[in-house]
Amino acid sequence: MKAEISTLEVSFNQILETLIAKKAENEEFTVKLNCERSQFTRLNHAKIRQTGYVSDGSVELTLMADQRSSFRQFPFTGNWETDWQAAYKALQELRDELPVLPSDPYQVLPSGNNTSREVNTGNLLTADVLLPNILKQINELDFTGIYAGGIAIRAYGDSCGQKHWFATDSFTLDYSLFIESGQAVKGIFAGSNWETAAYTAKISEAKKLIKLLSNTPKELPKGQYKTYFAPAAVADLLGMLSWGAVSEADIQQGNSALASLSRQEKQLSPAFSLKENFQRGLVPRFNELGETATPELPIIDNGKLVNTLINSRTAKEYKKIANGANSSETLRAPEISPGNLVYEQILPSLDTGLYVSNLHYLNWSDRPKGRITGMTRYACFWVENGEIVAPIENLRFDESLYRFWGENLVDFTNFQEFIPEVGTYESRQLGGSLVPGMLVDDFTYTL
Repeated sequence: MKAEISTLEVSFNQILETLIAKKAENEEFTVKLNCERSQFTRLNHAKIRQTGYVSDGSVELTLMADQRSSFRQFPFTGNWETDWQAAYKALQELRDELPVLPSDPYQVLPSGNNTSREVNTGNLLTADVLLPNILKQINELDFTGIYAGGIAIRAYGDSCGQKHWFATDSFTLDYSLFIESGQAVKGIFAGSNWETAAYTAKISEAKKLIKLLSNTPKELPKGQYKTYFAPAAVADLLGMLSWGAVSEADIQQGNSALASLSRQEKQLSPAFSLKENFQRGLVPRFNELGETATPELPIIDNGKLVNTLINSRTAKEYKKIANGANSSETLRAPEISPGNLVYEQILPSLDTGLYVSNLHYLNWSDRPKGRITGMTRYACFWVENGEIVAPIENLRFDESLYRFWGENLVDFTNFQEFIPEVGTYESRQLGGSLVPGMLVDDFTYTL
């Protein structure tokens, strides 16, 4: 595998160097690589239904001249001759296209001399032992899921000579355990190193919840309930901040859910702190222009907004200072700081209320006021006197982040879980969220 990765890096570097030699005086360009070597396995009813190995890659070439830009994508094979033919064809097409495009007053050209090379090697199971390791824990369960693992590569180069190479080993096992009624417990096991003991513990915890799901579901009237959100549910809520909240462009355009926080009209709980933390090595620090973010960037510190995500285009338009954000100014390596609630005290501290494992169908119901709507999902339970009594029927909620991360936040757990991105559309997604669980008073359920 190391030899193959070396070949891929050599071919990418050759494309970059040849484009630099071929570019016209008035041209600038960027080259971005997305590449993977992945094992995919689908399981249903605890049996292998599909398994295979994917070797895939693509390059995006963006050409800029006379305040105009356009891009082309082409396959990346690691074979220099094949890759250069595709790159040269894309270059010629872009040269023909640029003169007929409108000019862009906020175009940002590549600049600087940043370079980096980061290779994170993990300990993944090989294909011959992967399936036995998964199946030996689940053969008596109705287990459905997908395993995706291998090496993922992101790389960048441009006409200024900037160059970044990022490669990381990672895997995700995204699964659900079902009972006859159709209810399910959802889990994710992920990382860069397969640890059998940790996987066994995950399945054992899911088995306990499966037994509790067999009880008759409890229907609850709409209203406000004290609620514990497990880390996976917290990650779902956190993900909404990438939809028009932490972006400086959205702040400037009046679209941000954190506008009131930025104007200091509102404040979140002092217990709530959020930062971008790239030090786990699961996602590259460089963005689409080769700019690198700091290893850590505080965003919300003790309830106050201290930074937004600012890319160079936004900085140019609104006269701000860029901080290495990506083109969409979304969170890439978010981490919510832990609190003081220990695992053994979760149910006693909840006392009577809801235990929510997962959420889905999240959306803004009133973005300027920070209101989020969505539904509970999978193993969610009604708790009385610190004991789980029954699973619940799904509930819809509608609540403001200024309440559940503000005045109604009781505490975060003193432990965090890494909730990975599990998307595989076009390619395996990188990164994820490092989050604790949280306990909230009077969370509003509407249906």
